[in-house]
Amino acid sequence: MTVMAKFWNALTRRKTDDVNEGESQLARVLNLFDLTALGVGSTLGLGVYVLAGQVAYNIAGPAVTISFLIAAVASAFAGICYAEFAARVPKAGSAYVYSYVTIGEFVAFTIGWNLILEYVIGTASVARGLSGYFDALIDNNMSKALNESMHMDVGFLGDYPDFLSFGMVLLLAGILAFGAKESSFLNNIFTCVNLVTICIVLVAGAMNANADNWRIPQDQVPEGFGTGGFMPFGLAGVMAGAAKCFFGFVGFDCIATTGEEAINPKRNIPLSIVISLIIIFLAYFGVSTVLTMMLPYYLQDRDAPFPHAFDVVGWITIKWIVTIGAVFALCTSLLGAMFPLPRILYAMGNDGILFKRLSKVHPYTKTPLIATIVSGIFASIMAMLFNLDQLVDMMSIGTLLAYTIVAICVLVLRYQDEDMTKLVSVKAPNVFRQFFNGHSYREPNSLTSNITKVGIVVFAVVCLVWCSLQKAFDLDSTGGIVSLSLVGVVLILIGVVIGMQPVSTIELTFKVPLVPFVPCLSVFANLYLMFQLDLNTWIRFLIWIVIGYVIYFCYGLRNSTQISRNRNHAEVAANALQQQSNNYLGQHENRAFEPDFKAENGVKLPPFEYSEKL
Repeated sequence: MTVMAKFWNALTRRKTDDVNEGESQLARVLNLFDLTALGVGSTLGLGVYVLAGQVAYNIAGPAVTISFLIAAVASAFAGICYAEFAARVPKAGSAYVYSYVTIGEFVAFTIGWNLILEYVIGTASVARGLSGYFDALIDNNMSKALNESMHMDVGFLGDYPDFLSFGMVLLLAGILAFGAKESSFLNNIFTCVNLVTICIVLVAGAMNANADNWRIPQDQVPEGFGTGGFMPFGLAGVMAGAAKCFFGFVGFDCIATTGEEAINPKRNIPLSIVISLIIIFLAYFGVSTVLTMMLPYYLQDRDAPFPHAFDVVGWITIKWIVTIGAVFALCTSLLGAMFPLPRILYAMGNDGILFKRLSKVHPYTKTPLIATIVSGIFASIMAMLFNLDQLVDMMSIGTLLAYTIVAICVLVLRYQDEDMTKLVSVKAPNVFRQFFNGHSYREPNSLTSNITKVGIVVFAVVCLVWCSLQKAFDLDSTGGIVSLSLVGVVLILIGVVIGMQPVSTIELTFKVPLVPFVPCLSVFANLYLMFQLDLNTWIRFLIWIVIGYVIYFCYGLRNSTQISRNRNHAEVAANALQQQSNNYLGQHENRAFEPDFKAENGVKLPPFEYSEKL
């Protein structure tokens, strides 16, 4: 085997269970309620109390409700893909493990490294948002004092070191290190307080709602705030708002990282993902509706919209109830954002593609203690040094890429040939005929599986072409409409070709409906939202990826435990083959000796003498 072939095999080696590995050291203590509360708590934080006002203020106006709906649909596509994978692979590590099992080690490392970025920045951004929310309630006295005494004049950092964010993240890391059940109990309490607060907001906001705030004439709108009405910034504003609102749905995937700590994970993880997404969307849609009806969009407060809105309408008591609930909600979101990070580090350390000490589980707390401490220190430093806007955009790009890979993995597995011995001719006529299942195959084989894989790659490339054309052309121009329509037709045809191939019949507790269209729509939506992010975000993202690849090629490629797993599988297979060979030879040798012993010198021996001869 050539060097390049060995290198390619190393990059594409897939995760298998080691025949010599024991049970997971993590404790299975999380039930359906715990998992749902974890998903809701980690998601319903910054989005409800800050993001709705920010997007309504100068991005989408009252149409922020539509922005949340679009973001919810994109997240739902990703969510049900996660749910199917959780039913297939109930292991700690989320999309990292899913891609490792189905695609290969290099792609898995890329996803795992992006998930580390997502959860670190998610933790830091929520901590920074909580600090900003608290600061807004005390008339920005904290930020003023720190800005005057410790101002940082560096372009890519915040204006001042945020020590409150730093301390909160370290405190939460300590709580998480104590145990999964204990931190989950605290999360459940905070989440219940959060949901009660949201219900109060919806009822009190509805009582002060004024539908005229969705129909403000253009002559009453201040300069720089669009054209008034329901969509003051047009369709472009709604889509830009959707890209921002997508951040509000990031967090449900933390449920999928608990595969080794969940009770009955193949049932409870998919169910909790679906339930939490429904609760999250209803909360966001309701909150953004009452907020924009209570107060004109151009009068919203970007840092603390609800306290400001209730202050304007004179409901001071509700203002403080909402404020206290928001602090609890942001604490919940902080806990939920940080919960998956040590699990990702644990999973990657356990597989040897990150430093193996990260996989050490404390015998008393049954948690990855070193990974929790490292992630707490890393996230707290990020929270202290960077501002919220820089953190949010970087978080979205890593999350969207992870969602895209998960959707692709669902397609690969659903159409994968389980029996690798069923080889079919790949001559051109057979291939073209099979595009629309002309051979009427009922189960996947090598031909249909390869057609699907190539189709998925082509679909992703054409999606990139569509997104590039959408950026290059004006949607109102004839050239833009024609080119986007033609590429759209190609995408639909590719989806139809994939859909015509036979699917795997393996039974699962949860399956993505309408395959391949739901995963294909997920890929398309995620790539579209990635193209809405600015150039600086892409540059920071590429720098992070380069750092990760240096670690992988210098350490992970050589220390991957999959090397020993493959060796163990090969040894077991060789021993089994040798045993079969020995049994076969032994049987034939016994048969060969029987006539000689039974008729030695022409005299038939008694049975006991025959056995002694043997």
